[in-house]
Amino acid sequence: MLRQVELELAGRVLTIETGRVARQADAHTLVRYGDTVVLVTVVSKRAKEPLDFLPLLVEYREQAYAAGKIPGGYIKREGKPRDREILYGRAIDRAIRPRFPKDMTDEVEVIAYLLSYDMENEGNVLGLIGASAALMLSDIPFNGPIGAVTVGRINGEYVLNPTNSQLNQSDFEMLIAGANGEVTMIEFGGKEVPEDVVLGAIEFAMPYIEQIEHLQEHLLSQMGEIEKREYTKIEVPEELDKAIRELAYDRIKEALSIPQKKVRTNTLKEIADDVKSQLAERFPDADVQMTRALYLLEREIMRKMVIEEGRRIDGRDFTEIRPVSAEVSLLPRTHGSALFTRGETQALVITTLGTAEDVQRLSELEPEEAKRFMLHYNFHPFSTGEIKPLRGPSRREIGHGALAEKAIEPLIPPEEEFPYTIRVVSDILESNGSSSMATVCGASLSLMDAGVPIKTAAAGVSIGLVMEDSKYQLLTDILGDEDHYGDMDFKVAGTKNGITAIQLDLKILGLPISMVAEVFKRAREARLHILDIMNRTIAEPRTELSKYAPKVLAIWIPKEKIGEVIGPGGRTIRKILDATDTKIEISEEGKVVIAGKDQESVEQAREMIEELVQDIQIGQVFMGKVTRTAPFGAFVEILPGKEGLVHISELDERRIKNVEDIVRPGDKILVKVIDIDEMGRVRLSRKAVLKGSVVKIVKKGGRFR
Repeated sequence: MLRQVELELAGRVLTIETGRVARQADAHTLVRYGDTVVLVTVVSKRAKEPLDFLPLLVEYREQAYAAGKIPGGYIKREGKPRDREILYGRAIDRAIRPRFPKDMTDEVEVIAYLLSYDMENEGNVLGLIGASAALMLSDIPFNGPIGAVTVGRINGEYVLNPTNSQLNQSDFEMLIAGANGEVTMIEFGGKEVPEDVVLGAIEFAMPYIEQIEHLQEHLLSQMGEIEKREYTKIEVPEELDKAIRELAYDRIKEALSIPQKKVRTNTLKEIADDVKSQLAERFPDADVQMTRALYLLEREIMRKMVIEEGRRIDGRDFTEIRPVSAEVSLLPRTHGSALFTRGETQALVITTLGTAEDVQRLSELEPEEAKRFMLHYNFHPFSTGEIKPLRGPSRREIGHGALAEKAIEPLIPPEEEFPYTIRVVSDILESNGSSSMATVCGASLSLMDAGVPIKTAAAGVSIGLVMEDSKYQLLTDILGDEDHYGDMDFKVAGTKNGITAIQLDLKILGLPISMVAEVFKRAREARLHILDIMNRTIAEPRTELSKYAPKVLAIWIPKEKIGEVIGPGGRTIRKILDATDTKIEISEEGKVVIAGKDQESVEQAREMIEELVQDIQIGQVFMGKVTRTAPFGAFVEILPGKEGLVHISELDERRIKNVEDIVRPGDKILVKVIDIDEMGRVRLSRKAVLKGSVVKIVKKGGRFR
């Protein structure tokens, strides 16, 4: 039976309905906002084999038909998920995952399909709301509902659910999910936004999030009571847990005090293998339960170390940052390179400069057609001492790269000032926590090394959390194990002026705003410390680009002159390309981008184009080239593609009978513009230049005056 609820938000109606479609799923919702519609389905099944984790899969997909478009390229159907779809799916996953039972091992799949798209209201927030509502409507155990909104700020005023058009004017874009007055997930990208402004945005969002929670509860009330199913759980028998504690407690505690990750990891594995070997005969077919029990014991010990003993795994203070080092110009042939190391996390970050033809073409459903700044993140198996096949980028790699790109993008100079396509690649060589934030630091250094005139340096750090009942401890610059056993990974990146990117992942149900403020304070102190170290390595962008980088410049010409630069059948532009060995792109707006191997050829092409578009004025003197002759005079090219006629009477001071007695095709002669008729035809005179004893000629941009 069809059920529907509505809520007006920011002048648009948010609608959630169920009962119309996809009725074979455990539950579904259709969520509409503006003319954007997202279908969300949830299905859960018992796992095929015993597991010690929740196998949750969240997929977000966009159909080109949603915006009345056909997919581009040779294959006219949707294929593997694009980066944007993966990022939207990850955001939904991170918001809902903490709200399933901790010991649940049933398979759960959430699919969000974008069915209609008005190109203004994004589907990610609708997918998140729809996922929460569908899980509430299903018999799948879920501690909801959760609400979600986006927030921007235009002219100092917060804007709820800004449209894509409004985001072009906004200081930032924040996707925030919450429940019961607490924050559960944040995605943020901004233009060096002060911490208090971000906190204000969170406080601004919370009442609207509460309204969306109530909207879902109202829909649920129309369905009657829904009984949640019994779920499959990983249960550790009390006898097994006791045996593992007796064998492993002291050994694990000692191992968790080893500061070196590799030694610590190997020691914990040896302990686990030994315990399993000793108990295998006594507890047959209990490998999964043993793995679970060992994890819970490690987690318990680590958290007691933090809360009760006041110490961290590697012995640092709770606010202390691991040793930081930075180097630049490591690689001889790259355009820019940097090696950033923080403790046992290390990123090698490379910058490559390209031309306009190197931009990334975006999908039909994205607001922009192309982007000229890209940051890619590669997480290599050797960075954690593992053996894995090398495949395409994982969802995690795409997510970490997008976060770092979001942190750096506001600092990239506009194309008008720096007409290059920029690609940054971060190769993680060692990993022990916060590799995405190390990527932000390394990217900033690498861009400066490449001579990209970024506004200022950026850095990032992750703040962790261990919370037991009313006691908690924030951990600055978390290790991998502190993330693994802890409750939070709160990544904050920015500059000395403010925040450029945030990503909040929680394992607990929510975070009070007061604690968010505390995290921001910690993160700022850490960020400024790291920036100080980075500035000692390279404080500002290099003034010159690498000799191996292409040379690119951009100029603007009047729109009405574009045809003159291109010429009939493209002949004029081809002459310039052949003469200078450059690449030239001309936009409909009159922007001309010139790229070449060296600055000299680029400047030569610029001069030739500027000559073509300049207006010829009466009285100017040019060194021209005779292109052809006729009985009545000679045609002289005074600028590329621009000719004028020197009448036979204007060739010499004396009267002549034959033009070729004075000039022949190919000759270079000085001529003066004496007239331009209504049709733009230019009359030239050699005689006018010859009059007088001396003619002073000044060359400027290839033109003689």
